[in-house]
Amino acid sequence: MAYQLLKQERNARRAELCTVHGTVQTPAFMNVATAAAIKGGLSAFDLKDIGCQVMLCNTYHLHLRPGDALVAQLGGLRRFTRWDGPVLTDSGGFQVFSLAKLRRITEEGVTFHSHLDGRKIFMGPEQSMQIQANLGSTIAMAFDECVENPAPREYAMASCARTTRWLARCKTELARLKAEGKAVNPHQLLFGINQGCTFVDLRVEHMKDIAELALDGYAIGGLAVGEPARVMYEMIECVEPHMPRDKIRYLMGVGTPGNILEAVWRGIDLFDCVMPSRNARHGHLNTWGGVINIKNLKYERDEAPIDPACGCPVCRQFSRAYLRHLFKADEMLGMRLAVMHNLYFYNHLMEYIRQALDEGRYAAFYKRYANVLDARI
Repeated sequence: MAYQLLKQERNARRAELCTVHGTVQTPAFMNVATAAAIKGGLSAFDLKDIGCQVMLCNTYHLHLRPGDALVAQLGGLRRFTRWDGPVLTDSGGFQVFSLAKLRRITEEGVTFHSHLDGRKIFMGPEQSMQIQANLGSTIAMAFDECVENPAPREYAMASCARTTRWLARCKTELARLKAEGKAVNPHQLLFGINQGCTFVDLRVEHMKDIAELALDGYAIGGLAVGEPARVMYEMIECVEPHMPRDKIRYLMGVGTPGNILEAVWRGIDLFDCVMPSRNARHGHLNTWGGVINIKNLKYERDEAPIDPACGCPVCRQFSRAYLRHLFKADEMLGMRLAVMHNLYFYNHLMEYIRQALDEGRYAAFYKRYANVLDARI
């Protein structure tokens, strides 16, 4: 069994995800390497140094450039990037619906124009599975329809039904690719995605439907796209009782440290978000007391580390004053160090969450930090 639940504190879960590429200790945060690289100049070896367990890559972007067939010829993403741990690839669905200015949805899939050069591309469940099989990821995400939120109830209902049908096709196609020896990773796992906008009944019914397909894991998608945080938490609470207890649960695209603490409390195991690296590239850095803007004048002569409580390579060696100087001088090193710090912070936040769950004190940890970590200093 890939997922093993070790301990539970109310809804918060401490578990392991055992894969052919290594065991992931959960709750865990996946570091987003959109085009097979962390934006900010971090390599696979840097990720190891900062405690990363899973690297997430983008199916849509890698299909466009350099091309998934080329990646397959070069041995798959892990060999291509030199990352030796588990890799998750998204299905490309979100990017098709968010980046493509012109697109047409049918039962077969989506026809759209590349945001790079305008060329016409078709992607459906089978094509998404074929691309991800070429990429050789540890975990493939099912191709789903990403609906704007808010959306009319009737459209959201029809979209959920289509996403379920697409999911069944994804499962069939991935099984075919494995059986015919066409998958770089013949042990690739498949996760399904729950949709339904912010309609509680649609979310619940869709989760019940996809749970029947007996997949390797289940994700909640279509949240953290502008709705209030309380609504996102409500959606998690309504869906969670209907998610298989013996399968991993993934909240896609979330989020802030506070969001993660809240979602773990509600039973989520796995997270990803571009936020820590994106914020870092703009000088917004996570600390155990809240978020600081390293560009502020008050750090001009500050010889302290970004966070005295942090043990990352940046905090061990450099001052706030130096990092501020790098940003003001537009030196690339500033972005690299900032991204390294934030990703270290996120990965070690997850480590402390796991430790708190191991010791039966997550409720106290959650209460102490839930309203602190997202605060602006």
